[in-house]
Amino acid sequence: MKIAITGAKGLIGWHAAARLHAQNCAARYRNEPPPHEIVQIDLDDSGRLASLLEGVDGILHFAGVNRGEEAEVERGNPDIARELIGACQAAGVRPHIVYSNSTHAESDTPYGRSKRIAGELLAAFAPAYTDLVLPHIFGECARPYYNNVTATLIDKLWKGETPQINPDGRVQLLHAGTAAQTAIDALLEGRTGRIAPEGRDMSVGDLYARLQHFHALYSADIFPDLADPFDLALFNSYRTGGYPDHYPRMLKVNADHRGVLFESAKGGNAAQSFLSTTLPGKTRGDHFHTALVERFLVVKGEAVIRIRRVLTDEVREFHVSGDTPGAIDMPPLHTHNIENRGQGEVITFFWSHHLFDPADPDTFADPV
Repeated sequence: MKIAITGAKGLIGWHAAARLHAQNCAARYRNEPPPHEIVQIDLDDSGRLASLLEGVDGILHFAGVNRGEEAEVERGNPDIARELIGACQAAGVRPHIVYSNSTHAESDTPYGRSKRIAGELLAAFAPAYTDLVLPHIFGECARPYYNNVTATLIDKLWKGETPQINPDGRVQLLHAGTAAQTAIDALLEGRTGRIAPEGRDMSVGDLYARLQHFHALYSADIFPDLADPFDLALFNSYRTGGYPDHYPRMLKVNADHRGVLFESAKGGNAAQSFLSTTLPGKTRGDHFHTALVERFLVVKGEAVIRIRRVLTDEVREFHVSGDTPGAIDMPPLHTHNIENRGQGEVITFFWSHHLFDPADPDTFADPV
């Protein structure tokens, strides 16, 4: 299936592209043809939009305007919808369109009218149309200080700054991965009409308190209880906010005449730990996860850990040594590997927040 994603560099667009990419990676690992051809479209692609949409079966439409002058915002989303419709007509396609709408579309505001009118235009054009009405979205790699209160609070915590909290503010929180998967499922299953996934309702003060709790634990190298999928998604969003500036996480080493002792990982629930050895010049990994909390800790030898945000060329390298233990916690949707760069074997300690499930491994082969 050829699927175009508008706003592919945005939060939900990237999460959607990454999840489709994961399905392709899983198929390649099984020596099967990839099920999807993914076309990532950003606003900069307007000049070649028609050519990008040739042969497309479905569009996940996440691109939009949500800030600026009121008149600009009110025009922005209908103009994008008209441009998308015109490009489809020029390409000779009538795809199923899943439109990322907003709960604000019911309000009589410039942004609300903008989202509502854009949806009406798309619905009138598309033979199959899904109106995906979303609340406040949070998630890994969200942009702080850009209409995302969760990302802003996370950034403030990592910077050691105190945010101003609106005591009356409330948010309906939905993880970007959940929103993206809902859009993908609607497209693949041919679901049309209005879909409105519910978010987790809480005050902004309660959200900040929960993030503060995560920060206090994580600063002490303690992982919180992550049995609640919402807490797992929020904690993953929080800890990804510390990448890469706060990597690696250096551990407290207690040394005396007998040797050294340090804590590798603690907390969590139903966690799993294991060790591996890696011979000189050999590499392990080259895969990513969508939600797993995973820690790498070299306890002997010299190694380099590489991390790349999927669907990008953004590669970070961290040189680690068993002589100065420093933990690397893998952000979701970032493929990673570890290479032995020394003369002797490398021993690595691995920790994950839940037991490995062969039926749902959440592991997708993808070279760094």
